[in-house]
Amino acid sequence: MSSPPIRILLVEDDELFRLGLVTRLAQEATLEIVAEAEDGEAAIACVNQQVFDVVILDVGLPGIGGIETCRKIKQLHPRLPILILTSHSQPALINHLIEVQAQGYCVKGVAAETLILAIRSVAAGASWWDAIAFQEIQAAFQEGPTAAPEAILPSGANPLTKREQEILALVARGKSNQEIAEDLYIAPGTVRVHVHTILQKLEVRDRTQAAILAIQNGLVSLPENLPE
Repeated sequence: MSSPPIRILLVEDDELFRLGLVTRLAQEATLEIVAEAEDGEAAIACVNQQVFDVVILDVGLPGIGGIETCRKIKQLHPRLPILILTSHSQPALINHLIEVQAQGYCVKGVAAETLILAIRSVAAGASWWDAIAFQEIQAAFQEGPTAAPEAILPSGANPLTKREQEILALVARGKSNQEIAEDLYIAPGTVRVHVHTILQKLEVRDRTQAAILAIQNGLVSLPENLPE
């Protein structure tokens, strides 16, 4: 028996771009855009009325804007994954998206196959920061705390075991628990336990924060190539 399709809320004010995206994603049997919104207020109303698996959210929205929309949706529905799709790629924007707990980020114009993989990854509980975002995060960290918020490990040293570092490196690449389990030949339940332990040790609230903290403190290497 096949799994039900991933239910998507698409929030985009550019009608032509939205139509093109709807048309392309409609070709994927595993994805279903069940609602569309043109601004943040409409998006918030939608998530309070229907159940979604993923929100695809543009940043440059009229009204309250995409950042505040993301913040409000996460306050109302903390477990609802949000994938940012935008033409902007400034480091300051990426930092804001991390702060408001977005799970993913893709630049408009990305290959359809990459976007589809990003949607599936975010829906599965992984984070997805595209190559541009990762390069800017790395550059911001290299420039020092004036360019990005400083994050220091609770213990002042590496508290992770070798296995936990391996898992965290895969989390930073946007891998889901199931994919990590397959890569490391361990059970998905074991991965979940390790991820929970990692979050506790690093004193962070989610996978994205754990990955960013680990990169900043040199616990894992920044991915050179993201999955295609």
